[in-house]
Amino acid sequence: MSTSTRSPTCPLSQFSACEISDALIKLGSPNGGHIPDIHMLSPTSQVKICAPAYTVQMVLASDNSAPKLSSHFVDTAPPGSVIVVDAPPQTKNAVWGGLMTAGAQARGAVGVIISGRCRDLAEHRAADFPVFARGHSTVGQSPFVRPSGVNVTLTIHPKDAGDSSDAFASVTVTPGDWIIADEDGVVCVPVDMVDKVAELAKKGQQIDAKCMADIKAGKGIQASFKEHRGK
Repeated sequence: MSTSTRSPTCPLSQFSACEISDALIKLGSPNGGHIPDIHMLSPTSQVKICAPAYTVQMVLASDNSAPKLSSHFVDTAPPGSVIVVDAPPQTKNAVWGGLMTAGAQARGAVGVIISGRCRDLAEHRAADFPVFARGHSTVGQSPFVRPSGVNVTLTIHPKDAGDSSDAFASVTVTPGDWIIADEDGVVCVPVDMVDKVAELAKKGQQIDAKCMADIKAGKGIQASFKEHRGK
């Protein structure tokens, strides 16, 4: 069974996360838009998300200098959006649970991407709601973290990222950027790059189809790549 939560108006919806990352690399992105270490935890069937980002910044509960929200962040999620949550990397608690999935579905959000942890896995799966996260936990937000901002620019760092020059680059997610997520992972496409990414992803898709046909016919990977990819 496959679940699709794709925007019919976005030209990226016909491509996989891998195809879009390949296109972004060709356009000079240092990370292919890939937000690493985040995996699909719900549903248990295949799922594809292609939707604009509604961003949420979490901070440590002890941070008294950060702003406080007047409304719950789920209550202000726009219909058709995917909620992208960035939690402090050192936290071990969940920032998303079953009640939030119920609220997100009621408001028409299509899924959640969490740079952090979730809980209540059975509830998300029973609701067939797409949840991508770095892990899960038994404890909730309080008293560990709290939401501090919505529709703000997020900088999501790889897990255990070092300071060396060859470390995987962080990903910036701006509200409205397009998020593509499937069983291979999560990719962010800046809104002003959508058309160019779609153009390159289509070319890459066509080339790979030719390679696949030749390889299945016994031509060999090296010969197929040389003919169709030029290398």
